[in-house]
Amino acid sequence: MTLEQLYLVASGVVAAVFAVVVLFTAFVVVPRDRRPSSATAWIVLIIFVPVVGVIAFFFIGSPQLPLARRVKQRSIDRLINERTREYGLGDQPTPGPRWLEQVVRLNHRTGALPMLQGNSAFVETGYESSLQAITADVDSAREFVHVEFYILALDATTAPVFDALERAVARGVTVRVLLDHIGSWGSPGYRRTLRRLDEIGAQWHLMLPVQPLRGRYQRPDLRNHRKLVVVDGAVGWAGSQNLVDASYNKRANRRRGLRWQDLMVRLRGPVVQALEALFVTDWFSETDELLEVGTPEPSETPHGDLHIQVVPSGPGFENENNLNLFNSLMYGAQERISITSPYFVPDESLLYAVTAAGLRGVDVELFVPEQADQFFVHHAQRSYYEQLLRAGIRIYLYPAPYVLHAKHMGVDSDISVVGSSNLDIRSFTLDLECTLLVHGRSFRDQLREVEDGYRAVSRELTLAGWLARPRWQKVTDNLARLTSALQ
Repeated sequence: MTLEQLYLVASGVVAAVFAVVVLFTAFVVVPRDRRPSSATAWIVLIIFVPVVGVIAFFFIGSPQLPLARRVKQRSIDRLINERTREYGLGDQPTPGPRWLEQVVRLNHRTGALPMLQGNSAFVETGYESSLQAITADVDSAREFVHVEFYILALDATTAPVFDALERAVARGVTVRVLLDHIGSWGSPGYRRTLRRLDEIGAQWHLMLPVQPLRGRYQRPDLRNHRKLVVVDGAVGWAGSQNLVDASYNKRANRRRGLRWQDLMVRLRGPVVQALEALFVTDWFSETDELLEVGTPEPSETPHGDLHIQVVPSGPGFENENNLNLFNSLMYGAQERISITSPYFVPDESLLYAVTAAGLRGVDVELFVPEQADQFFVHHAQRSYYEQLLRAGIRIYLYPAPYVLHAKHMGVDSDISVVGSSNLDIRSFTLDLECTLLVHGRSFRDQLREVEDGYRAVSRELTLAGWLARPRWQKVTDNLARLTSALQ
């Protein structure tokens, strides 16, 4: 056999093996425990662009965290639930309609703490004013400050917070900081931020680090998207805002004049210790250090009249906790649903839930940014507008140059949801999120004032106007929609 013949035989064997790998990946590995739409998208990619498809699936095909991290998640969940049962907190009555009690029970069974009573919550919509308030709370700390953000960056806007953390350490307060590796690494001044944390004397760790040379690796687009601060277990902050300037310090954003519009919530009451338990979970996942798990005990003097449940979600859980929550609330709503989300790219179940609400006569409105920072997500979101409008849902476009980044939902007159979770497939399957389920008319009224402000400055879409948009936009929207299924 000649050298040329050997080469042809070897090439044929390699091609045959590769074909088997491609077919096995496409029709055996991909469909396992995956949505049909997602599996179909992956199969199409692998069949038509096999090399790219197989490599991409190898790196980002599994939406689960490594087994060791999932084991940690379950162990800390069991510990917190045991402490919760010791104090009988699961027996607290759930207010509101019967269906809300079932939602609360669903959340608890899939990873949330019980809904706790006697809380207060104040909505803060000012970007810099929220940072000023957090700075003031850090300056009041006497025991510890726990900080956790998807993006944490030192810049002129956030410097006062870092200075307050330094003052806290100087007076003997323990400061612990968690920042998402990829989320913060992509922000200008990343190295400067880490040096500043060292100068402060804070204990800090990266969340979900992608450092294969150090033996730390998982799917690189699985991220910890939570934003929270806890001071002495007495004051907590949660919401959508990262610890970074409103321009995200990006030249392109400054050139376009983009500024983020967010919403944070300041919390008092037993719910703060539930928020603390979430930080303890993430700290344990990254460090193997189990901090003392505070248990939210009923206070003799309630801080307020709100019932609040902390609902964590992410690839460390077996269920898509936040998706279950959103779907359940939409099916339970009787009068009104108001949704604010910068990235509204629903899966099939959420799309059916929201359109069914509109079709059965619930007053549904959706606030989204007119100008977004992510091309594909923005156009994928736009591909759903026609179906939403036909279901009677009113869509309001928040004006540029602001990117409406707040994430909250109001249901009827006294039920609210606020936190870090978008209403998109990424937040349901890939990101670790923190969501607050709140029952109480006083808090719902605060959110209504915020929604009224959005509505006053936004432009409402009409079905006729939307259908008249240029054909190239329609094609771009529909093509972008296909990418949302590659999870």
